[in-house]
Amino acid sequence: MQHLSLQAAATLTEWSERTLRRRIADGTLKCATGNEARYKTMICFDSIRHDTCIALDPDDIELIKNADDGDAKSQNDLALLFLGKNKPKSAVYWLELAAKQNLTDAMHLLGRCYLEGNGLPKDDNLAIMWIAKAASMGHPIALAQIQSIRLS
Repeated sequence: MQHLSLQAAATLTEWSERTLRRRIADGTLKCATGNEARYKTMICFDSIRHDTCIALDPDDIELIKNADDGDAKSQNDLALLFLGKNKPKSAVYWLELAAKQNLTDAMHLLGRCYLEGNGLPKDDNLAIMWIAKAASMGHPIALAQIQSIRLS
């Protein structure tokens, strides 16, 4: 992978966008230029490779590229990687992107994050909304959870 978006770099490093922009300005981070940037700030992956908040395998690099390119399944899988490494704030970013593309697994996981306050403030209403949306699209675990709510 050559370059990734500013937002993807923020989830990988746990640095704020402001910190990333400051490091771009002082030359610490390298950015894509010209056609490589495609109207958004693109960071050279090699300039953050040693600052990632989780260890990355070679397969993870391809996953990040696909997630950053907008593939909902890859976004969900990357979120699972972050959740597995106890980095829920980074996971939530990717879950939100995948859930907005109607990936039911991501909707269900995002609902669980809201329910548990994992990576974002606890919010029972948003938790139920995301789980119910996943259920309405046929997610089996979400369907069972909504059914149990109805029975209680």
